[in-house]
Amino acid sequence: MSINKDSTDFPVNFSGVVRLFPLPNVVLFPHVMQPLRIFEPRYCEMLEDAMRDDQLIAMTLLQPGWENQYDEQPEVSKTLCVGRVISHARDDDGDHKILLLGVRRATIEHELPSDEPYRKAKVSLIDDYYPATGSSARGKLHHELIDCFEQLLPECGQTLDQLGEFATGQIPLGILSDIISFTIDMDLPIKQALLTERNVDVRVSMLLECLRSRLENHDQWDERPFPPKFSLN
Repeated sequence: MSINKDSTDFPVNFSGVVRLFPLPNVVLFPHVMQPLRIFEPRYCEMLEDAMRDDQLIAMTLLQPGWENQYDEQPEVSKTLCVGRVISHARDDDGDHKILLLGVRRATIEHELPSDEPYRKAKVSLIDDYYPATGSSARGKLHHELIDCFEQLLPECGQTLDQLGEFATGQIPLGILSDIISFTIDMDLPIKQALLTERNVDVRVSMLLECLRSRLENHDQWDERPFPPKFSLN
């Protein structure tokens, strides 16, 4: 399996055009890695084109009702995550295993005509927004987020070690919220709403509400494996 360390950097000359990889069961967030197994011919071609170019693939969530239009152009979520392939291996049977690192939020402006079998879109990148009025409360939000996550993952020692570094380090609140949003198993519409919200204070409040609800009903939930298993296209 090959790994390109430089591939974690977002291209400065980004054109705004991305290859769309719609899936019904994955919401990718910035700052996390998603293992994927790619085997559909159109997405194998998409991957090969990406590897020859900028290594960028944009993960987007298929909207309800996609089952009847999967081979066409079913509706997808407008807010997505642009990821970069940082690890790639091809099996003997032709399937591809990749690690896709979420890099930037983006929103679809419009889809583009494509000569390839996969979809393309013009997107605008989205930056996290930190309102000036919320700066005094972010230390408390940071602590509450770590505390809830630790309670939900008491047996995941490696993750808790990493969280200890987060708690004592300077990791931005927006990045922390993305990592937790990806790691905790939540309904896909909730994950998509968290991805869509660029206001960090609002996003963290939404996430804390979900985590507190999980804690109240902890016995009814199973934690997401960390790191997550390979997802199939």
